[in-house]
Amino acid sequence: MKITYIGHSGFYVELEEALLLFDYYKGSMPKLPHEKRLYVFASHRHPDHFNPEIFSLAKEKEDTFFLLSGDIWKCRVPKELQKQALHLKPNEKHSLGNITVQTLKSTDEGIAFLVQCEGKVVYHAGDLNDWRWIGEPENWNQRMAENYRNYIEPLRNMHIDAAFIPLDPRQEDYYALGMDYFLSLNAEKKEEDRIYPMHCWEDYHVIDRWLKEHPDHPDRDKIVRIQGRGESFKQ
Repeated sequence: MKITYIGHSGFYVELEEALLLFDYYKGSMPKLPHEKRLYVFASHRHPDHFNPEIFSLAKEKEDTFFLLSGDIWKCRVPKELQKQALHLKPNEKHSLGNITVQTLKSTDEGIAFLVQCEGKVVYHAGDLNDWRWIGEPENWNQRMAENYRNYIEPLRNMHIDAAFIPLDPRQEDYYALGMDYFLSLNAEKKEEDRIYPMHCWEDYHVIDRWLKEHPDHPDRDKIVRIQGRGESFKQ
Protein backbone atom coordinates (compact mmCIF):
# COMPACT_ATOMS: atom_id res chain seq x y z
CA MET A 1 0.00 0.00 0.00
CA LYS A 2 1.34 3.41 -1.01
CA ILE A 3 -0.08 6.56 0.57
CA THR A 4 0.45 10.05 -0.87
CA TYR A 5 -0.37 13.22 1.04
CA ILE A 6 -2.12 15.58 -1.38
CA GLY A 7 -2.71 18.44 1.06
CA HIS A 8 -4.77 19.44 4.12
CA SER A 9 -7.03 16.37 4.60
CA GLY A 10 -6.47 14.96 1.13
CA PHE A 11 -4.82 11.55 0.77
CA TYR A 12 -4.37 9.14 -2.12
CA VAL A 13 -4.04 5.43 -1.38
CA GLU A 14 -2.79 3.02 -4.03
CA LEU A 15 -3.49 -0.68 -3.52
CA GLU A 16 -2.85 -3.64 -5.80
CA GLU A 17 -6.16 -3.32 -7.65
CA ALA A 18 -7.85 -0.16 -6.35
CA LEU A 19 -7.14 3.54 -5.86
CA LEU A 20 -8.69 5.54 -3.02
CA LEU A 21 -8.78 9.35 -2.98
CA PHE A 22 -10.02 11.06 0.18
CA ASP A 23 -11.20 14.67 0.62
CA TYR A 24 -9.38 16.30 -2.27
CA TYR A 25 -9.20 20.04 -1.69
CA LYS A 26 -6.23 21.25 -3.72
CA GLY A 27 -2.81 19.98 -4.72
CA SER A 28 -1.16 17.83 -7.38
CA MET A 29 -2.42 14.35 -8.06
CA PRO A 30 -0.08 11.44 -8.88
CA LYS A 31 -0.45 9.77 -12.25
CA LEU A 32 -3.38 7.34 -12.04
CA PRO A 33 -2.76 3.77 -13.27
CA HIS A 34 -5.32 2.96 -15.96
CA GLU A 35 -5.78 -0.67 -14.89
CA LYS A 36 -7.00 0.17 -11.36
CA ARG A 37 -10.44 1.42 -10.40
CA LEU A 38 -10.60 4.81 -8.65
CA TYR A 39 -12.88 5.44 -5.67
CA VAL A 40 -13.23 9.11 -4.70
CA PHE A 41 -14.44 10.00 -1.20
CA ALA A 42 -15.72 13.34 0.12
CA SER A 43 -16.60 13.44 3.82
CA HIS A 44 -18.72 16.61 3.69
CA ARG A 45 -19.41 19.78 1.74
CA HIS A 46 -16.94 22.19 3.40
CA PRO A 47 -14.69 23.60 0.66
CA ASP A 48 -11.52 22.37 2.38
CA HIS A 49 -12.84 18.79 2.02
CA PHE A 50 -14.90 18.85 -1.17
CA ASN A 51 -13.82 20.35 -4.47
CA PRO A 52 -16.10 19.78 -7.50
CA GLU A 53 -12.94 19.39 -9.58
CA ILE A 54 -12.93 15.76 -8.44
CA PHE A 55 -15.58 14.99 -11.05
CA SER A 56 -13.11 15.79 -13.83
CA LEU A 57 -11.19 12.66 -12.79
CA ALA A 58 -13.87 10.59 -14.52
CA LYS A 59 -12.68 12.01 -17.85
CA GLU A 60 -9.29 10.40 -17.25
CA LYS A 61 -10.71 7.20 -15.74
CA GLU A 62 -14.20 6.24 -16.88
CA ASP A 63 -14.64 3.63 -14.12
CA THR A 64 -14.28 6.22 -11.34
CA PHE A 65 -16.86 5.91 -8.55
CA PHE A 66 -17.73 8.68 -6.08
CA LEU A 67 -18.69 8.12 -2.44
CA LEU A 68 -20.07 11.38 -1.11
CA SER A 69 -21.52 12.54 2.16
CA GLY A 70 -25.26 13.08 2.01
CA ASP A 71 -24.85 16.79 2.76
CA ILE A 72 -23.28 17.21 -0.70
CA TRP A 73 -26.29 17.96 -2.87
CA LYS A 74 -26.94 15.56 -5.73
CA CYS A 75 -27.17 18.52 -8.09
CA ARG A 76 -23.44 19.11 -7.49
CA VAL A 77 -22.74 15.86 -9.35
CA PRO A 78 -22.73 16.16 -13.17
CA LYS A 79 -25.77 14.42 -14.67
CA GLU A 80 -23.65 12.00 -16.67
CA LEU A 81 -21.92 10.82 -13.46
CA GLN A 82 -24.89 10.47 -11.12
CA LYS A 83 -25.05 6.70 -11.65
CA GLN A 84 -21.41 6.57 -10.56
CA ALA A 85 -22.05 8.38 -7.27
CA LEU A 86 -23.37 7.17 -3.94
CA HIS A 87 -24.56 9.64 -1.30
CA LEU A 88 -23.99 8.27 2.19
CA LYS A 89 -25.49 8.98 5.59
CA PRO A 90 -23.90 8.24 8.97
CA ASN A 91 -23.85 4.64 10.21
CA GLU A 92 -24.30 2.96 6.84
CA LYS A 93 -22.38 0.05 5.32
CA HIS A 94 -22.01 -0.68 1.60
CA SER A 95 -20.07 -3.15 -0.51
CA LEU A 96 -18.96 -1.91 -3.94
CA GLY A 97 -16.83 -4.14 -6.10
CA ASN A 98 -13.84 -5.12 -4.01
CA ILE A 99 -14.34 -2.56 -1.22
CA THR A 100 -16.58 -2.27 1.82
CA VAL A 101 -17.36 1.18 3.20
CA GLN A 102 -18.73 1.93 6.66
CA THR A 103 -19.63 5.48 7.73
CA LEU A 104 -19.56 7.19 11.12
CA LYS A 105 -21.36 10.36 12.16
CA SER A 106 -19.18 13.48 12.33
CA THR A 107 -19.05 15.94 15.20
CA ASP A 108 -19.08 18.65 12.53
CA GLU A 109 -20.77 18.08 9.17
CA GLY A 110 -20.96 14.89 7.17
CA ILE A 111 -19.33 11.56 7.90
CA ALA A 112 -16.11 9.65 8.47
CA PHE A 113 -15.11 6.65 6.34
CA LEU A 114 -13.89 3.19 7.32
CA VAL A 115 -12.81 1.35 4.18
CA GLN A 116 -11.86 -2.32 3.87
CA CYS A 117 -10.15 -3.33 0.64
CA GLU A 118 -7.69 -6.07 -0.33
CA GLY A 119 -7.13 -7.08 3.26
CA LYS A 120 -6.34 -3.49 4.35
CA VAL A 121 -8.42 -1.25 6.63
CA VAL A 122 -8.21 2.51 6.10
CA TYR A 123 -9.93 5.12 8.26
CA HIS A 124 -10.45 8.73 7.19
CA ALA A 125 -11.96 10.88 9.93
CA GLY A 126 -13.14 13.79 7.79
CA ASP A 127 -14.13 16.33 10.46
CA LEU A 128 -14.97 13.72 13.11
CA ASN A 129 -12.88 15.14 15.93
CA ASP A 130 -13.06 16.45 19.47
CA TRP A 131 -13.54 20.09 18.40
CA ARG A 132 -13.07 21.75 21.77
CA TRP A 133 -12.00 25.39 21.78
CA ILE A 134 -10.57 27.78 24.31
CA GLY A 135 -13.24 30.38 25.09
CA GLU A 136 -16.26 28.15 24.44
CA PRO A 137 -18.61 27.49 27.38
CA GLU A 138 -17.57 24.44 29.39
CA ASN A 139 -20.89 22.68 28.81
CA TRP A 140 -20.43 23.08 25.04
CA ASN A 141 -16.93 21.62 25.20
CA GLN A 142 -18.08 18.77 27.42
CA ARG A 143 -20.90 17.92 25.03
CA MET A 144 -18.41 17.90 22.16
CA ALA A 145 -16.18 15.46 24.02
CA GLU A 146 -19.11 13.17 24.78
CA ASN A 147 -20.35 13.23 21.18
CA TYR A 148 -16.89 12.48 19.83
CA ARG A 149 -16.44 9.48 22.09
CA ASN A 150 -19.90 8.14 21.23
CA TYR A 151 -19.52 8.59 17.47
CA ILE A 152 -16.07 6.97 17.30
CA GLU A 153 -16.94 4.04 19.59
CA PRO A 154 -17.51 1.59 16.66
CA LEU A 155 -13.74 1.71 16.07
CA ARG A 156 -12.87 0.37 19.51
CA ASN A 157 -10.59 -2.70 19.30
CA MET A 158 -10.77 -2.63 15.50
CA HIS A 159 -7.51 -3.12 13.65
CA ILE A 160 -6.80 -0.22 11.29
CA ASP A 161 -3.77 -0.24 9.00
CA ALA A 162 -3.78 3.47 8.14
CA ALA A 163 -5.73 6.22 9.90
CA PHE A 164 -6.02 9.85 8.82
CA ILE A 165 -6.77 11.91 11.94
CA PRO A 166 -7.18 15.68 12.51
CA LEU A 167 -4.41 17.44 14.42
CA ASP A 168 -5.46 21.08 14.19
CA PRO A 169 -3.17 23.81 15.62
CA ARG A 170 -6.08 26.27 15.77
CA GLN A 171 -7.36 24.37 18.81
CA GLU A 172 -4.32 25.52 20.79
CA ASP A 173 -4.10 23.49 24.03
CA TYR A 174 -6.85 21.16 22.78
CA TYR A 175 -5.09 20.38 19.49
CA ALA A 176 -4.49 16.67 20.16
CA LEU A 177 -7.60 15.62 22.11
CA GLY A 178 -9.15 13.79 19.17
CA MET A 179 -6.02 11.93 18.14
CA ASP A 180 -5.11 11.02 21.73
CA TYR A 181 -8.51 9.46 22.30
CA PHE A 182 -8.37 7.62 18.98
CA LEU A 183 -5.02 6.11 19.99
CA SER A 184 -6.52 4.93 23.27
CA LEU A 185 -9.24 2.92 21.51
CA ASN A 186 -6.84 0.21 20.36
CA ALA A 187 -4.12 -0.64 22.82
CA GLU A 188 -2.68 -3.41 20.66
CA LYS A 189 -1.57 -2.32 17.20
CA LYS A 190 0.60 -4.00 14.60
CA GLU A 191 4.11 -2.68 14.18
CA GLU A 192 3.40 -1.55 10.62
CA ASP A 193 0.20 0.40 11.39
CA ARG A 194 0.42 4.15 10.83
CA ILE A 195 -1.39 7.34 11.90
CA TYR A 196 -1.32 10.25 9.43
CA PRO A 197 -2.09 13.64 11.05
CA MET A 198 -4.18 15.90 8.82
CA HIS A 199 -6.17 19.15 8.86
CA CYS A 200 -2.99 20.91 10.03
CA TRP A 201 -3.54 23.95 7.77
CA GLU A 202 0.03 23.60 6.43
CA ASP A 203 1.44 23.99 9.96
CA TYR A 204 3.30 20.68 10.15
CA HIS A 205 5.11 21.81 13.31
CA VAL A 206 2.01 20.65 15.15
CA ILE A 207 3.13 17.07 14.45
CA ASP A 208 6.55 17.81 15.93
CA ARG A 209 4.81 19.38 18.91
CA TRP A 210 2.90 16.17 19.57
CA LEU A 211 6.04 14.06 19.23
CA LYS A 212 7.93 16.36 21.62
CA GLU A 213 5.12 16.29 24.18
CA HIS A 214 4.78 12.48 24.01
CA PRO A 215 8.37 11.13 24.18
CA ASP A 216 7.26 7.86 25.80
CA HIS A 217 3.91 7.26 24.11
CA PRO A 218 3.61 3.59 23.01
CA ASP A 219 2.33 4.66 19.57
CA ARG A 220 4.91 7.38 19.01
CA ASP A 221 6.64 5.48 16.20
CA LYS A 222 3.36 5.03 14.35
CA ILE A 223 2.80 8.77 13.88
CA VAL A 224 3.85 9.81 10.37
CA ARG A 225 5.83 13.04 10.36
CA ILE A 226 4.37 14.74 7.29
CA GLN A 227 6.40 17.75 6.16
CA GLY A 228 4.73 18.89 2.95
CA ARG A 229 2.42 18.17 0.05
CA GLY A 230 3.25 15.38 -2.34
CA GLU A 231 5.08 13.16 0.14
CA SER A 232 4.54 9.43 -0.31
CA PHE A 233 4.80 6.65 2.24
CA LYS A 234 4.82 2.86 1.80
CA GLN A 235 3.21 0.45 4.22
